[in-house]
Amino acid sequence: MTEIHHTPGPEAIAAEGGAPFSTLGLPPAVLANLSLLGYHTMTPIQAASLPHSLAGRDLIAQAKTGSGKTAAFALPLLMKLNVRSLEVQALVLCPTRELAEQVSGEIRRLARAEDNIKVLTLCGGSPAKPQRVSLEHGAHVVVGTPGRVLDHLQSGALLLRDLSTLVLDEADRMLDMGFNDDMVAVASLCPLSRQTLLFSATFPDGIARIAARFLLTPHEVKLAESHAADKIRQRFYEVAPEARLAGVARLLQHYRPVSTLAFCNTRQQCRDLVDTLQAAGIVALALHGELDQRERDQVLVQFAQRSCSVLVATDVAARGLDIADLEAVINVDVTPDPEIHVHRIGRTGRGDAQGWALSLVSPNEKRRIEAIATAQGFVPEWATLDELDASGEALLPPMATLQILGGRKEKLRAGDVLGALTGEAGFSREQVGKISVMELSTYVAVNRDIADKAVRRLSDGKIKGKRVKVRRL
Repeated sequence: MTEIHHTPGPEAIAAEGGAPFSTLGLPPAVLANLSLLGYHTMTPIQAASLPHSLAGRDLIAQAKTGSGKTAAFALPLLMKLNVRSLEVQALVLCPTRELAEQVSGEIRRLARAEDNIKVLTLCGGSPAKPQRVSLEHGAHVVVGTPGRVLDHLQSGALLLRDLSTLVLDEADRMLDMGFNDDMVAVASLCPLSRQTLLFSATFPDGIARIAARFLLTPHEVKLAESHAADKIRQRFYEVAPEARLAGVARLLQHYRPVSTLAFCNTRQQCRDLVDTLQAAGIVALALHGELDQRERDQVLVQFAQRSCSVLVATDVAARGLDIADLEAVINVDVTPDPEIHVHRIGRTGRGDAQGWALSLVSPNEKRRIEAIATAQGFVPEWATLDELDASGEALLPPMATLQILGGRKEKLRAGDVLGALTGEAGFSREQVGKISVMELSTYVAVNRDIADKAVRRLSDGKIKGKRVKVRRL
């Protein structure tokens, strides 16, 4: 890497956010689709990177989940596609299946301005044979995890001779998960004439080595991560170590958030907290490395669909998750790393929303809070658990999730499920929440009070002319 072009400092870049997409010279159909999707003005990462990536330059960008980075790399790769050719022209590597699915969905939405752009997701945890069959039929864009993508490259099922864009998304996390060799192998098999876009929340030495080897005179964008003090309100509660888990239940019963992400430092703490919350009548699920892919998918879908009040996770398990409308973050354990604390609390208070960041602190952790406060430049607001009113009704999620056996493989669409619920089943559109269509299953959120009735009516009726199996998760 012979040259790195630095952008202005974080303050200058942040000031550029908010510029309209019309300043980028995109085709009218693309601008119209962006407007329909609610993309009216650029986020700071988009404003700082898109003029350079759309011009064809390689890019190194520091960006976290939720900053708008998917559009920052999706728009440049879509602009270069030859739609008439069903050869793979863009490849996006992601650390996890969940992130790959999110990225694929967002690219499909952004690609609606052009007919028939095919986006294929290649991840471990799903059978490889159907993926090979899909590759035989061709695709414009492939999104996948490094190991599975490399498998298809080595078997000859995936060909990259026409590749024009390689994206490394959350490159630091791919390194953390041991994907360095797979990333290097995949990048080595890509044409030299491609454009490479690298996105990473942090820049360990491994990222610098990959950038030096695979990027050509990249433009560098670094955004300082900060959160408006008036949008995320932090409050700290001193607690004895043995009272920590009960303290989480007390916080939830007092603040009553619909959707909470609770961070623990260990898997065992996650399991213990879920047991404590469930015993208190709070619907909580854990996300950690011991779950298989199906279990992980079902946990995430229930939380996203608001049929689970609390997601309990370790930092590693929660990396890469983009969770909308998160009302509160609870630090069950205080992290010793101020940067990780910023990542944690930045999950709430996004967009125009406000959020709570609540931390339980044992006496020997108070020095960690002092370090975090010094690094972030704020004065901690301390309170006691005794002040909290936890005497209200049980905290129940507003929705319940139904699983329908059948998904993309059976060509099931969200509209088919919504039509069945609001048609023959007789429910209103307002009683139906998010619908997530996966490869083999479809998950639909319905109002909690109609869940059992919805299971019966869907089971007795048909979707797309076929009877389906339905159960409540």
